[in-house]
Amino acid sequence: MQRVRLVDVARDAGVHPATASRALNPAVVGEVSQATVQRVRRSADKLGYVPNTLARGLRTSRSYVAALVIPDITNALFPPIVRGAEQVLTEAGFTLVLTDTNSATEVERSQIASLRAHGVDGFIVATASWHDPLLDELATEGFPTVLVNRRCATSALPFVGGDDQQGVRLCVEHLVGQGHRDIVHLAGPSNTSTGRERADAFRAAMRDHRLSVRQTVIECSAYTEQAGAAGAARLMARRRPFTAVVAANDLVALGAMDALGSAGVTCPRDYSITGFNDLAFMDKLTPALTTVRVPFTEMGAHAARRLLEWIADQPPTATQSMLPVELVVRGTTGAPPVD
Repeated sequence: MQRVRLVDVARDAGVHPATASRALNPAVVGEVSQATVQRVRRSADKLGYVPNTLARGLRTSRSYVAALVIPDITNALFPPIVRGAEQVLTEAGFTLVLTDTNSATEVERSQIASLRAHGVDGFIVATASWHDPLLDELATEGFPTVLVNRRCATSALPFVGGDDQQGVRLCVEHLVGQGHRDIVHLAGPSNTSTGRERADAFRAAMRDHRLSVRQTVIECSAYTEQAGAAGAARLMARRRPFTAVVAANDLVALGAMDALGSAGVTCPRDYSITGFNDLAFMDKLTPALTTVRVPFTEMGAHAARRLLEWIADQPPTATQSMLPVELVVRGTTGAPPVD
């Protein structure tokens, strides 16, 4: 079967091939009237035209491929980010390549090097460590890279994330409003911006309510259920009274609830707990988890738009885009137990 060419589409639509090319290229479609764009697209759909991205790349010195680097595809917060980024990139005529580093620094470095060798136009990176030499290198080279969900301390790269500090403040204010005073924080790893900033926000919110912050933060080794369970075990081993827990994320909260439940400490009878992220199944738990809802799909879409601007020769200044979050109150929080 003979391949449908752009000239065939142009002939059917009654326009010049150059006009048909612009009408089908998301990067320059604004140069053509909407009526013409619709006419060309109807012809392309009717004839079954498939754009030749290789030829387009040769003309523009671009591959029209972007890569999204994530630390763990099994973590349910990442699929919405992927969906948001892919929708924006697809509309712009790009293909999104997904790569999972399994939270390993050397894997991340080799994957990024391989993708660059294959000519990707830019990266969206969700794996940032607080001190990340690889991202510093990308920033120094001016290679289009946007950080999503996590940022790092030094690299001059644009960042899109949720408002971690506001989210934690909402958790503490809610628990204090319920009457809790003995509140602890199961924090995320301190080598991530989310772990550091949520812990700092917890301490600040506790001080604002004139509550002690001494021995109230326990750092978890990862954002996993296993790490949450280990953190809860350390909390119980301290024998420090507590009536509420602010967990670094939903998975940490799940692990903590499981460990505490196995020790005979039940929620919300004996303690309250909050999560962070509002993963898809948090409202299906018994009791359902009170947690901070983060707009991950919007986060991925916003990061993709920032990346496209850079690829289109509009290098952004290193700005941070903090998306608003909200507390979703469910069944894991209530008044503290009465002695």
